[in-house]
Amino acid sequence: MRPVPGTLRIPALLLALLALALLASACGSSSVRSTPPSQKPGTYSKATQRPYTIKGTTYHPIASADGFTEEGLASWYGHPFHGRKTSCGEIYNMNDMTAAHKILPMGTVVRVRDLSSGRSVDVRINDRGPFVRARIIDLSREAARRLGMLEKGTTRVRVSSLSSLPQLKDGDLQGRFYVQIGSFTVQQNANRLLAQIRSRYPGSRIQYAVVGGMSFWRVQAGTFSSLHAAERQSDMLESSYPQCFVIAE
Repeated sequence: MRPVPGTLRIPALLLALLALALLASACGSSSVRSTPPSQKPGTYSKATQRPYTIKGTTYHPIASADGFTEEGLASWYGHPFHGRKTSCGEIYNMNDMTAAHKILPMGTVVRVRDLSSGRSVDVRINDRGPFVRARIIDLSREAARRLGMLEKGTTRVRVSSLSSLPQLKDGDLQGRFYVQIGSFTVQQNANRLLAQIRSRYPGSRIQYAVVGGMSFWRVQAGTFSSLHAAERQSDMLESSYPQCFVIAE
C-alpha cells in the first residue's frame, strides 16, 4: 500500500524508542520535589516527637500545643543555616515566617509578642532549638525583622500557640514544666525565695539570665510532668505570687 502523499511513515522501532524516552522524561520530572510529601509545611511527623539529647540535656517534645504559653528570650538565626535542612526535613528559608522551638510539635503556629514594644508576629515551628541558656525560641530573620529585633539580637517575648494540631491531642501535654514565681536583680533575694519554696517543691531551681545588659536570677517552682499539673499549681501560687506563669523546658 502506498503512503498517502504529504504524510510521514515512522518505523515501529523508532516509535517504541520515542515512547520510552517520553516515559523516562515524565518519570524524571515527577520525582523532583521541593518539599518531601511527608514533610509539607504544617504537617506532623512522629520522628520529630521523639526525645532527643543536645549537650547533655534531653528534651521531650510535647504531644500537643493546645493552650501552650511561655515567656523568655527570643533570638533569631539566618546564615549559615539558610538553605540547610531543618529538623522536620524542610529547607530553611530565613525569609519565611518560621521559628525553632525545643519541644513544640512541628507545624504549630505561635504568636510571639515582644514584651517591651508590644509588637507581635505569627510564625510556624519547623525546627528545633535554640540550645542556648535562657532562650526559648529562635525566629527566622524575616520574623525578627518584623518584630524589630534584628539589631539587638534578642528580646523578651511571650509565646502563645494559635494552633493545637488536634490530631496530636491526648488530653494533656507531657514534658518538663516549671512555674516562675519571681525574678530578682539581687541573687541573695532569689536564694532566699528558693529556700522557702523548695520545702514544697523539691525540684525548684534558679535560672540566671542577662536581659538588656542586666543580670536576673529567676526562681522557678517545680518540676511538673504535664502542663495541666503546672497550671494547677500556678493557680494555687497566684495568691502569693501574682505575676507567676508556667514555663516549659
